[in-house]
Amino acid sequence: MQRRSRRLDRLCRLCGSSVLESVLDLGATPPCESFLTADGLDEPEPTYPLHVRVCRECLLLQIPALVSPDETFTEYAYFSSFSSSWVEHARRFVAEADRRLTLQDRDDAFVVEVASNDGYLLRHVVDRGIRCLGIEPSVNVGAAARAAGVPTETAFLNPETAARVRAEHGPAALVVANNVYAHIPDVLGFTEGLRTLVADDGLVSIEVHHALKLVAEAQFDTVYHEHFQYWTVLTAMRALEKGDLTVVDVEALPTHGGSIRLWATPSGNAGPPSERTLDLLEAERRAGLHTVAGYRGLESAAREARAAVLEFLLDCRRRGERVVGYGAPGKGNTLLNYCGIRPDLLEYTVDRNPYKHGRFTPGTRIPIHHPDRIAVDRPDVVMVLPWNLEDELTAQLQYVADWGGRVVFPLPSLHTADLSHVTPSTDEPAEALS
Repeated sequence: MQRRSRRLDRLCRLCGSSVLESVLDLGATPPCESFLTADGLDEPEPTYPLHVRVCRECLLLQIPALVSPDETFTEYAYFSSFSSSWVEHARRFVAEADRRLTLQDRDDAFVVEVASNDGYLLRHVVDRGIRCLGIEPSVNVGAAARAAGVPTETAFLNPETAARVRAEHGPAALVVANNVYAHIPDVLGFTEGLRTLVADDGLVSIEVHHALKLVAEAQFDTVYHEHFQYWTVLTAMRALEKGDLTVVDVEALPTHGGSIRLWATPSGNAGPPSERTLDLLEAERRAGLHTVAGYRGLESAAREARAAVLEFLLDCRRRGERVVGYGAPGKGNTLLNYCGIRPDLLEYTVDRNPYKHGRFTPGTRIPIHHPDRIAVDRPDVVMVLPWNLEDELTAQLQYVADWGGRVVFPLPSLHTADLSHVTPSTDEPAEALS
C-alpha cells in the first residue's frame, strides 16, 4: 500500500504551505467503516492518527491523508438509499436543479453525479427522462445503482476519468458532487475533473458539511479518516478558483448537522456572488474562521463534549440502566473511539443496513444488530449515534416511550428527546448517515 511521505502529509493540500497549526487531536482510531466480523475479533486492527490542523496561509482545515480512498471506497458499507429522509432530500434537489436549469426542456441535457453511491439521487433524474451518469468508485454500491436502472461507471474522478467521460458523453449541464468534496485528498485534481465534466455554461453543485458548524458546535465526530478536509465557504471558493470554477451561490442546509450547497460555474461564465453567499461569508468572519484564531477553541470544546457523554453513561451504569445505541455510522465510530465507549457502557447498537448485522464497530468492538432488537430488549436508554437525524429518528423511535425508555442524542450537546409530543413515524428506521 503506497502512501505519501510524512513530509508531504504535513503540507497543505490546497496551497502547499508547510505552516499547519494543530487544532484538534482525537488520538488514533481504525478507519471508521472497517467493521469487524466475529472471526476478526482476535485479529489486530490498524489505527491511524486523527489530527486536525489548519493552514495558516489559506485556512484549509485538514487531516493527513493516511488512509487512501482506494482502501476505503472499493468495497463500501454505506448505502444512501437506506435513509428515507436522504432520498427525499435528493428528490427535492433534483426538482430544484431541473427548475434552475430547465433540464427537461433541453434535448442535450446531461447530468453527472460524482460519488453517486447506490443511485439515491440519479434515480430521480432517470424518472424525469433526463440523460445521466453516475461515477462511483465503490464496486458494490455501484452495482446496486445499475441494478436500480441508474447508469453508473465504477471509477474515481480525476482529470483523466473526466476527459474520457466528456469525450464519450459530451459536457454536462449539471455536475453534482454531494458529500464527496471532503473525501478527496487530491483536491486540485478532483476540482480539475469537475471543470472538465461541466459545460462552459453549466453548473457544478457541491454539498459538504460546513466547518462553521464543526467549530461552533464542537462536532468532533465529523472528523474521520474518510474526511480529509473540512470546508468553509471561503476555503471552498479558493479551491474551486484553482480549477477555473467560481462560486455564484451558496445555500445553508440542515443536513449532517449543518451543511452548505455551493453552486459554481466556469469562471468565464460567472457573475457576482449571490447575497446569501456574502451573508455566509460574513457569518464565518464573525465566528473568527477567516483567521487561525477562530479554530483554537475546538479541542477544549471537544473534550468537554466527551466528558458529558462519559459522565452520562457512567451514571447510567451506576444506576443499573441498560443502554444501547441506534445507528452505526462512520461519525459514530469517531465518537465511540474518542470517548473510549465499549460494550460495558453501550451494550450494542443497531442499524438498518444488513451489511453491518453480526459485525462489530471498529476499535470499540460493539456488536451491531437489526433495529428490531430494541423493541425485544426494551432498554432503558437508546443513544442515537447519527444525532444529525434528530427529527427523523425521534419520530421513528417514539415507541421507546411505551416502556418508559429514553432516547438520548449525544451531540452537539447531550440531551434527552421529548417523546411525548412526537407523531410516531410509519417509515422504517433510517440507516445512520455518516
